[in-house]
Amino acid sequence: MPQYVVERHLPNFTGEMVAAAAKRAKQTTAAMTREGTPVRYMRSVFSPGEDKCYCLFEGDSADTVRQANERADLPVESISEALSVTTEEIT
Repeated sequence: MPQYVVERHLPNFTGEMVAAAAKRAKQTTAAMTREGTPVRYMRSVFSPGEDKCYCLFEGDSADTVRQANERADLPVESISEALSVTTEEIT
């Protein structure tokens, strides 16, 4: 399934607020998947000094990821297709 990075501008957010937003994203994407629209929230990276958060999702399309974020009432600055590489994949 394709992966997408969602960029968010989160002024005055704390780590606890980001964790709550991540929980909403996870719950919303799980509900959408149960309803027949496969989408999954994977992780977030928050840079409090820049008020930026980057969230990784899997979904059929950028539009599906956008719908999930709108349904979770989460702000979206941009959505870009992404490639995620982990240390386990590097030989």
